[in-house]
Order: sequence, then structure tokens, then C-alpha cells
Amino acid sequence: MMAIHAVPAFKDNYIWILEEGGKAAAVDPGDAAPVEQFLESRGLALAAILATHHHADHVGGLPALARHWKCPTFGPAREVEAPLDHRLAEGDRFTVPGIGIELEAIDIPGHTAGHIALFGSGVLFCGDTLFACGCGRLFEGTPAQMLASLAKLARLPAGTRAYCGHEYTLSNIRFAEAVEPGNRKLAQRRARDAAKRDRGEPTVPSTLAEELETNPFLRCREPEVVAAAERHAGRKLASEVEVFAEIREWKNSF
Repeated sequence: MMAIHAVPAFKDNYIWILEEGGKAAAVDPGDAAPVEQFLESRGLALAAILATHHHADHVGGLPALARHWKCPTFGPAREVEAPLDHRLAEGDRFTVPGIGIELEAIDIPGHTAGHIALFGSGVLFCGDTLFACGCGRLFEGTPAQMLASLAKLARLPAGTRAYCGHEYTLSNIRFAEAVEPGNRKLAQRRARDAAKRDRGEPTVPSTLAEELETNPFLRCREPEVVAAAERHAGRKLASEVEVFAEIREWKNSF
């Protein structure tokens, strides 16, 4: 049975390792060293490397790992910064070598122009687009693009486990409580995730059901979220995109 492990990297990144039958696949390996250490500790052979977008903290270790293990690499078709054997766009499906899980690519521009997610068997690798109780900054895309990308992910089954690229959850929850203080689910989530961090455990993955209940960036139609965004903007906001853009800007300086 496939296992998924969080390998910490840098200050707050997670590299995700899929393990099955002595083989492994690495998702978003920003640094080769912690991946190599993990593989050695468990006696695993790297069979594939997967990338969601081109930022160095997600692909910096990809070339060295690919050279060492001579394994295939998969990533976004619309981003050329990383060397990839297989470039994936919306709807492309593939079976992860050595692991056996089938994943489908989903185009989710916003954080970067060519960002993809990988989804299959109730698992979603969403990089820096959807975070636990948050979303990524808009480095290359527009608010409309990011909102549409998040909406696409939100339509996946509610039980989907979302594996994002960073441990930002507690700070994201603090912001969410500023936006939607009347949401009692947030206090419950804060207590639950703070306990995980106290135990040295990741707060990721979360489920899409949990995100729909607590993530303000998926709740831009909720009256309390709209009202908070309008108070922050000092004006009426005419659309869901404007609400999203306002709370994304608010989060940038929170």
C-alpha cells in the first residue's frame, strides 16, 4: 500500500515522497540532500520525480536527483525552467513509475503562469496554489486566474487529501480568523493544528472539505468574508474576483 511522507526542506517547505514496494517518487524536490537522506534511511530507490511549478524551492534538487537515479521527470508543460522528460497539461494522465498510482494534471495558473496540480486516488499535490487555510501569492498570474484555479480544485471530491508545498497553516488560520471571526470551525482547526505542531507533526495534508469550511480564499461568496473585504478596501466590491483580490492583498501585509 502506497505511503506518502513529508520530508522537510529549507525553512518551511515540504517535499512529498511516495513510497511503494521499495520504490519512491519525489514531489517538488527543492533540495536533493534531504531526499537522498530519506531514501537512504529507508532503503528506497527513486523511480520518478514530479514537479508542480518552476520555483527553485520546488525544483532546485531535481537535476541532481535525476542524474543520480536516472529516473524520469514529470512537470508542467508551460514552464521550461526545469529539465523535464514529460511535460503535462490539463487532462494528461500518467502512471507514476515504480509507484503505480495514476495521476491527472490540472492546469492551475495564478502563483505561476504554468502551475499544475496532480490528482488521483483521492490525493492532490497542489504545490503553492492551495495552501492549508490559504493560497499562494500571485507572482505571474491574475486574481481572476487564481480564483478560477482554486474553484477548479474545490470541485474535486470533498474527501480529497491536499498536499501543499509549505507549512504555513497556523499563520494562515490567524489571517482567516481576522477575515471571518464568526467561523467557529476556525477555532477548532487552530486547536487541532496547533496540537500537531506541538507534537512536531505536519498540519498537511488537509481535506478539501476542511478547506471549504475554513479557507477564506475558497469562501469569497460568504457574507462575512465579503463584508470584511469591503471594510478593508473601504468600498463596495462588485464581484467575487474583487473580493478575492482584496483579501489576497490584505494577506500580503498581514
